[in-house]
Amino acid sequence: MKFDILTLFPELFRQVLSESIIGRAQENGLIQINPVNIRDFSKDKHRKVDDYPYGGGSGMVMMSQPIYDAYLSLTENLDYKPKLIYMSPQGRLLDQKLVEELKNEEHLILLCGHYEGIDERIIEDIVDMEVSIGDYVLTGGELPAMVLIDSVSRLVPGVLSGEESYSEESHYNGLLEYPQYTRPFEFNRKKVPDILVSGHHANIQKWRRQQSIKRTYFKRPDMIEGNKELEAELKKVLESEKL
Repeated sequence: MKFDILTLFPELFRQVLSESIIGRAQENGLIQINPVNIRDFSKDKHRKVDDYPYGGGSGMVMMSQPIYDAYLSLTENLDYKPKLIYMSPQGRLLDQKLVEELKNEEHLILLCGHYEGIDERIIEDIVDMEVSIGDYVLTGGELPAMVLIDSVSRLVPGVLSGEESYSEESHYNGLLEYPQYTRPFEFNRKKVPDILVSGHHANIQKWRRQQSIKRTYFKRPDMIEGNKELEAELKKVLESEKL
């Protein structure tokens, strides 16, 4: 899978995404991450990429020409159009459902805005989707783009050691993940639940499912509300523990 990123700060991606799982995935050829500096396509001698907004107002707006020419440098020789995503607070919320959709794309181009945003004509002409990572404002689209790359890359076959590495994580199956423990068996007078050292795998799986449902109910009840199957499971779990 290939990620091209149109950005004013390409070094951020090289520094952050060259480590750990995502770094190894690049080394193994499972994903490609290619940051492109929009300033390289400016026709201004000072590499200017922004200007004052028409109609007045505070701040600066990123100009169409450098962005468009940077985009053409990536696509003019292709016989297909990659999906171009503009990282924007006005976009669709990045959740696990969207991550699942994006993992099926072979080529994504991520556009990172800055200042007061980008010229609307770029959005109209080349953007396929706007995506947000939350209802708050950041200084630019670089951090959201990294979040999208990380979350999607984890689902690319071979990036993780196996399906089990992500299939039971929070949000993957509509629930939060169950509690996890490791050595030592006792820490600060708290012991690992006996069920986890029982060796009875069926009972362990049942316990983990129950813990996931409970944890979701107490921390994110909105993830259960309206799901009759989960609500029925939750009722049984609460009744069994008299909660």
